[in-house]
Amino acid sequence: MLRVVSWNVNGIRSPLQGMLYEEPSNYAAMVVGRILDKLDADIVCFQETKVTSVATFCKNSATPVAAEEGLSGLLATQKGDVGCYGNMDEFTQEELRALDSEGRALLTQHKIRTWEGKEKILTLINVYCPHADPGKPERLAFKMRFYSLLKIRAEALLAAGSHVIILGDLNTAHRPIDHWDAVNLECFEEDPGRKWMDGLLSSLGCQTGSHVGPFIDSYRCFQPKQEGAFTCWSAVSGARHLNYGSRLDYVLGDRTLVIDTFQDSFLLPEVMGSDHCPVGAVLSVSSVPAKECPPLCTRFLPEFAGTQLKIRRFLVRLKDPVFRHSALKLNNKTQVQMHQNKARVRSTRPRPSQAGSSRGQKNLTSYFQPSSSHPQASPNLELPSVGALVTPKTSEKEVMAKVVEGQASASEAKDEKEIRTSFWKSVLGGPLSMPLCRGHREPCVRRTVKKPGPNLGRHFYICARPQGPPTDPSSRCNFFLWSRPS
Repeated sequence: MLRVVSWNVNGIRSPLQGMLYEEPSNYAAMVVGRILDKLDADIVCFQETKVTSVATFCKNSATPVAAEEGLSGLLATQKGDVGCYGNMDEFTQEELRALDSEGRALLTQHKIRTWEGKEKILTLINVYCPHADPGKPERLAFKMRFYSLLKIRAEALLAAGSHVIILGDLNTAHRPIDHWDAVNLECFEEDPGRKWMDGLLSSLGCQTGSHVGPFIDSYRCFQPKQEGAFTCWSAVSGARHLNYGSRLDYVLGDRTLVIDTFQDSFLLPEVMGSDHCPVGAVLSVSSVPAKECPPLCTRFLPEFAGTQLKIRRFLVRLKDPVFRHSALKLNNKTQVQMHQNKARVRSTRPRPSQAGSSRGQKNLTSYFQPSSSHPQASPNLELPSVGALVTPKTSEKEVMAKVVEGQASASEAKDEKEIRTSFWKSVLGGPLSMPLCRGHREPCVRRTVKKPGPNLGRHFYICARPQGPPTDPSSRCNFFLWSRPS
């Protein structure tokens, strides 16, 4: 059996934050090791690690025969690449570089053996698809172009005879059943990401007959009508507990592979540590490990070799003769200027003969002799009398008057300070207190309108609780209040 798991961890250190104080010396290695032990899979694909966008871990028994970063092939510059790129004429070179610049795709190719003893090639595409921010229309265009490139590459691999699994965070809820409130979402049917998935996936699941796309959503193949099967929840407190989320993480397999080898497809909502939960599948095949790891494997990187790097690795040799000539010219100019400065300093420095001093060590008493630059005290200088140095006695009335005067000045300074403080408080009033919602009498949250229209950019207040059915009293109430303009 081959078990594959995908998980958007929202930071590689997030799942086991409570273990920080147990073993702080090797915390990073300990976290990854315990996550892999908990998932108990042959191949684990991570997304949003905050170190890289995607990362794939394989057991020794599932060592890939090839690995490649990106979908376009522009980053494939060494031996051990996956290949099979398809027709990408609709993309420019600059566009392909931009789509792969964020490191959102990682391909690994494995040898598998079926129960009949046949060896085949399986390509896993670990993806973290872009999110379409409503306030940034250009990100929606970027997301759709990334989808197109992903489909072209996957279909090219299928045409070359490889089985393909696309797994990861696709950032799209495909069907209304995959979102807790899809009925009330505006334009859910017209979502371009959902339309793209309609063209990628087979509409009849595991049933035989006509189908639209070459891939199958493996979870819906085994659980076609399971409601509340979500993989991502809002960051609002209580959303996961109330199960107000959506299904954005998938394991998509090509139709032949899913029908012939998939034994199960599952979600792991009980695994905490991220706003996503792991998803996975079990295949009735065995993996055939490669004799050696592909060059893209991290074990070949100097950073993971376990030895200290030399400082020469951080220095870049100038290969361009123009830059080398300019650097040499600048270096020669700098050396000449340094010699001129040294000669100027030597010429202005006084010699011992000119200064009139000997090279021998000076006597300590020479530092206590009067300097010729300061006038010496006259021997006929008259000292003041002792009586002049005595402070005259002040009367008790004068002392009391001074005390009263000091208290009055302190009171005036205090009043002036209070006046200044009240003035600046009136000018800089600070943020207004949050209003209370009528349903729960709790502080609201402030939101901003991002939908194009006359209210674009305006602020408003709503209930801070997560969304839910209207019949649930613990969910968000219908309180709404426009914010006053500042």
